[in-house]
Amino acid sequence: MKKTLILFITTILITGVAGCSNSGDTDTSEADGRISVAVTTTFLDDMVSVIDEDADAFHTTLIIPAGEDPHVYQPKASNLKTIMESDLLFYQGLNFEGRMADVLTDGVPVAEDFDDEALETEKEGETDPHFWFDIELYKQAMTIVKDALAAEAPEHENTFQSNLDAYFEELDALHTYTQNRISEIPEESRILITPHDAFGYLSASYDLDVHAPQGFSTESEVSNNMINQTADLIMNNNIKAIFVETTTNPDQMKRLEEIVSSRGGTVTVAGSSEDALYSDSLGKEGEAGDTYIGMYKHNIDTIVDNLK
Repeated sequence: MKKTLILFITTILITGVAGCSNSGDTDTSEADGRISVAVTTTFLDDMVSVIDEDADAFHTTLIIPAGEDPHVYQPKASNLKTIMESDLLFYQGLNFEGRMADVLTDGVPVAEDFDDEALETEKEGETDPHFWFDIELYKQAMTIVKDALAAEAPEHENTFQSNLDAYFEELDALHTYTQNRISEIPEESRILITPHDAFGYLSASYDLDVHAPQGFSTESEVSNNMINQTADLIMNNNIKAIFVETTTNPDQMKRLEEIVSSRGGTVTVAGSSEDALYSDSLGKEGEAGDTYIGMYKHNIDTIVDNLK
């Protein structure tokens, strides 16, 4: 976008660079003539990759690396340079990239135009940003990305649309797969407990009852009262397993396991690297969840295999 904005914001944020995690940035200055695109999250990176397949019209730079938590990611000077120098920027919006909100004003927010009735909210009115667990909303986001890419590279519009149509067929198959797998869990056992409230759209789309002691953001506080209420839920419903997430601290679930055990109950923490659920990020390259469809199937298989 060759932006000239956020100069003062850049100065402020650079002071907080020390100690931040490594980013997935690559240099956008040599893009072999391709259009430079910056994306904040792995989900958007996957969308652009799917739509741009065969056309190869874009050089894409991922800002928040796979496996990191976008809720608390602290932008670095190199990230801001990428944003300012990109021709096109995609971000998810709905306050998902909480600490980057001030520097994303000139990009394309893929969730901004969703129907309010399709969005999940808390009692306080906070909107749940984890829309990707609703496959139909994910399709809407991908259409927004496709339209923006086509506007930048109109000569490839037919290829982009063809790729999108083919991918939508895969998403329809994913929806059917998810329905069939969840039907394997007895209705009384369809209770999913995770560290933070990232699976509300999965709950709304399928017959799952989702609970989490923490709110939509991993920055929200976890009270002892919420932990104890969740432990009561586990005990009262004889829940077999609770789950950790790849981008959250597993200690919260281990604490729940200990509380349940102290009350004479038993619950398994599905917490190995193979069992952790992907919530706020796709997996690193080579992992089962390194694509959207791979992530979704991994999560559903893990949930079903531990609860049925």
